[in-house]
Amino acid sequence: MASVSYLFRRGASYSARIRVPLDLVEVVGAKELVKALGTKEQSEAKRLMWPVIQAWHSHFDDLRARRLLTQDDQDHAVWDHYSAATDRDEVSRGQVPSVDEVASLRRGVVDAVRRGEVDTSDPEAVMIASLDFLAARDAPKIAADHRAAKLAELRLHLTKGETALIADEVDEVLRTQRLLVKRGSPDWISLARSMMRAEIEALQRGQERDRGDYTGQAKDPIVRPAFGPRRQTAKPGESIMEVFEIFASENPRGVAKDRVDQCRRDIGTFVETVGASFPIGMITKAEVRTWKQLLVKYPVKATETKVFAGMNIHQFIKANEKIGKPVIADRTVNRYLSSLGAFMTWAENNGYVDKNPVEGLMLKKENKAATLPFKPEELKTLFHSPWFAGCQSADEWRNVAKPGNILIRDHRFWVPLMMAFSGARPSEIGQLAVSDVRQEHGHWIMHITTEGETTTEGKSVKTAGSMRVVPIHPELIKIGFIAYHEKRVKEGGTALFPMARRNERGQMMAELSREFGRYLSRIGLKEGRGLSLYSFRHGAADALRRAGYLDQEFGFILGHTEASMTGKYGIMPQGMLEKRVELVNAIAYAGLTIDHLAPNVIT
Repeated sequence: MASVSYLFRRGASYSARIRVPLDLVEVVGAKELVKALGTKEQSEAKRLMWPVIQAWHSHFDDLRARRLLTQDDQDHAVWDHYSAATDRDEVSRGQVPSVDEVASLRRGVVDAVRRGEVDTSDPEAVMIASLDFLAARDAPKIAADHRAAKLAELRLHLTKGETALIADEVDEVLRTQRLLVKRGSPDWISLARSMMRAEIEALQRGQERDRGDYTGQAKDPIVRPAFGPRRQTAKPGESIMEVFEIFASENPRGVAKDRVDQCRRDIGTFVETVGASFPIGMITKAEVRTWKQLLVKYPVKATETKVFAGMNIHQFIKANEKIGKPVIADRTVNRYLSSLGAFMTWAENNGYVDKNPVEGLMLKKENKAATLPFKPEELKTLFHSPWFAGCQSADEWRNVAKPGNILIRDHRFWVPLMMAFSGARPSEIGQLAVSDVRQEHGHWIMHITTEGETTTEGKSVKTAGSMRVVPIHPELIKIGFIAYHEKRVKEGGTALFPMARRNERGQMMAELSREFGRYLSRIGLKEGRGLSLYSFRHGAADALRRAGYLDQEFGFILGHTEASMTGKYGIMPQGMLEKRVELVNAIAYAGLTIDHLAPNVIT
């Protein structure tokens, strides 16, 4: 077995192999799929393997989607069956002999008798001679009697739960729509009963037409025109995820890689609802609305919960009706919709869809408390608390809130302080390389960028305009930041904060942000929402306003600006840098000093 789980060696050559999901074994007819890759080189086999694996996963997604009979599928089948039945009725009426044709057939029988061609003494001979005439004359009555008999039989079968009269038609619908719904399953029976109700309505229209009434409309509420989309199969290059990868590679707004990855995961759940082969050009508000209705029932961390293992979105939502796990918040539903919306805006601009189908479908935003800046007395309490001044243990988050002699001096110490005196985002600080902190024109700066030396955790910024040069505040230098930087230079390694890690979703500082909020509660600074790690960023903006600057004058310091070559390469004229130094040095908090955090003060 090769080190890659999907790859194995058969003889001298490599093959790709995948286990068929348990819920699809019966449909696929095998427990695993194998494909020879035609190479003896492992590196080449790995390259060839992934397209095969991705194709199999797309096939599994498509099979799952086709095993699920959606409401749109049923609506189309019912209306199509009703329309086809009424159309056939009209065609058959057009084939009924006219009055003149019946009269002509009658004259033909009479003439044959007069010519002696019919033995009138033989009843059987008379019957045979009159057969065409009688069939033509009685055709309307025979058809009406047949309708009445079939209508009575259908109603009886519907009452008893019988489906024999409609079974072949149901199977034909499923076959033509490539739906994998097993005969006798609940979905199959539901469709059969609905189609029987459609045929009952069609027969009733026939009886009305027998009386000359062509104005009748279906009265059964399920027999109505279907407006939802029909199942479609995308042409090569036009499936949702194929087009998404073009969107991701272009990254028109220059968003961070982890946001692109999050967007890919979010849209993946939409693809689960419509099928992997669904064409992007066929997405309408109907599909997005159906997805949104599923999202509001989406269990928290469903894909990480064992009881939902192997299930798709429809299955674990249905399973959760009994399990009762909490569902995601409305703001999270809106995040999913926002991901799809951003993608569809790009798709509209690039001609893949006529209009963004997500517009107007966002849930009403929660009236949640806004993030608040720290008050001066709260900052004083915070910077004299164990997290900054000495705790019982730096290894366990709970013990960080207990006073002691252990000093935290890694990213957990520096990120909040650097946010307070620069307004930078926590992820921007956490990903800094040692080389991103340097002297320019006699000033220490930090270069927030995706360029240059890359740490093992990688770099990303929120937007291209977030790449910028920010001077180091004198307060940070006073308490030992440059000394910390020099220490990292001597230790070696690219990362300024080597202990800063991305979580499993690729988010930098997610754990720090979560635990910092909990810490504020433990030391009594926080009740409910309002204060968080981002309070430092808001506080820096407020400090600049207090210093007399307008938002448009300092927005670029916070990363609120368009992309520029200066931001990308971190090279700027001295005059521009001096202006930034002036802005950063203006960040101050009334009555707050952090001198007690300096290395020569703390023992």
